[in-house]
Amino acid sequence: MIGIVNYGAGNIFSLTAALERLNVKYGMVDTEADLEKYSHIIIPGVGHAGAAMEKLQATGLVQAIKALKKPVLGICVGMQLITEHSEEGDAALLDIVPVKTKKFDKSLNIKIPHMGWNAVQHENNSLFKSVDDNEQFYFVHSYFIEYNPIFNVASANYGLKFSAAVQKDNFYGVQFHPEKSGKAGEQILKNFSNLSL
Repeated sequence: MIGIVNYGAGNIFSLTAALERLNVKYGMVDTEADLEKYSHIIIPGVGHAGAAMEKLQATGLVQAIKALKKPVLGICVGMQLITEHSEEGDAALLDIVPVKTKKFDKSLNIKIPHMGWNAVQHENNSLFKSVDDNEQFYFVHSYFIEYNPIFNVASANYGLKFSAAVQKDNFYGVQFHPEKSGKAGEQILKNFSNLSL
């Protein structure tokens, strides 16, 4: 059963609709005690990473999330929150995955935000089981996670190569929105719900 961290910075509706389509049971995490009720935890997120981190800190859940030993998935800004630092608001984040969140540079001659479908190249990781390499996923973001081969499990190219998905121990992150990425995205959510550590 999946617990969704409800800290006021996530697009919960699309995510819960996708989980319902998959018949995956879920509930909301509002307090530290709620974390105990679920086998898997999702940190959703849209908008500004610095502001999202402030909202997360206001819940008092930061230390409890960092201490989790069960599978955790950050989606979009939720993925950025598990990195160490974001250029968005010059914000210190959860520092679970020691990589940085950086702003796309206009000099790359790309439209910012990066919005729409983009091919993703993935490595042999259980999060991408039964997902084709170069599958298209839906992205909406102005900041990206720097590519680091140690933690990277999937990458994408938009002006430069960046991490589309990362993993460190029981913590996973995806920059794209699986809940808006059709069958391939639903497969990612299904794979996550089936992860065991």
